[in-house]
Amino acid sequence: MIKGFKDFLMRGNVVDLAVAVVVGAAFTAVVQTVVGNVIKPMLNALGSPTSSGLSFSLKHGSPAIEKATTIDVSAMINAVLTFVITAGVVYFLIVAPMNAIAERRKRGQEPEPKAPAEDILLLQEIRDLLRQRDMV
Repeated sequence: MIKGFKDFLMRGNVVDLAVAVVVGAAFTAVVQTVVGNVIKPMLNALGSPTSSGLSFSLKHGSPAIEKATTIDVSAMINAVLTFVITAGVVYFLIVAPMNAIAERRKRGQEPEPKAPAEDILLLQEIRDLLRQRDMV
């Protein structure tokens, strides 16, 4: 039972998933900080001086109503950029190297081709004898 559990844990998929989750979670915090503190302020600077950047309110009135009905476009762009950057880093730092390692392992583990069966060998010998006879 313990051997089966060890085999399960050592499968490539489980290890890949565990590494991707840990690194992805750690790197997401870094990306969110960069995008939220560098890119989002730049996007908000594109808005007018009286607005809060790339956002708009669907209903005007009291500040509570405006805040509740505000669509923040820069937050959506922020989320997309965070996802794309995190996915790219996880792919290039984890998935691509693991795929390369798996491919190398697969090339090294390919079994040698089996010797042909006796009937195949006999048929090949007959074929060769018939070719010799036709050449003469």
